[in-house]
Amino acid sequence: MTRYIAFLRAINVGGHTVKMDVLRGHFTAMGFGAVETFIASGNVIFETETKDAAALEARIATELEQALGYDVATFVRSDGEVAAIASYAPFAAERLETAGALNVALLAAPLTPGDEERLMALRTPIDDFHADGREVYWLCQTKQSESTFSNAVFERALGKRATFRGMSTIRKLAAKYPPAAR
Repeated sequence: MTRYIAFLRAINVGGHTVKMDVLRGHFTAMGFGAVETFIASGNVIFETETKDAAALEARIATELEQALGYDVATFVRSDGEVAAIASYAPFAAERLETAGALNVALLAAPLTPGDEERLMALRTPIDDFHADGREVYWLCQTKQSESTFSNAVFERALGKRATFRGMSTIRKLAAKYPPAAR
């Protein structure tokens, strides 16, 4: 069995409230094992024998839309991938010490060179970005409320769906669910 974390967009934001026991119930009904949730923002840990993360993303998104009545963009990472994201250092340590926040956008596929160019055009004295595989790291030098950047800005500029998580959440997930020896 492989342990995955599903990062769901539109859970407990924008008027879409879903209790975590209900969300766990949906994942259990899909046949996944060892289902847990981590904080009430759409992080679901589960196990399955399926190895195709893209197929899992599509299946979960489809079933959640049917169950909840709205589109739930879904991004799946293995526990090993979450550990790699948590340990990745996209920015110099001295920049991180003074930053207001470091966030990670989870994507379905890596950015194209054109996408990266559009992303870098969004840089400001407050916001900086780094793309690595299916993740984009956003360094905000101030409070996020002082930035003009957001998930909506990202999706409009790049035409890509994403969900953002704070690096502290990613690190907590990696610590609580380390890659298991299989």
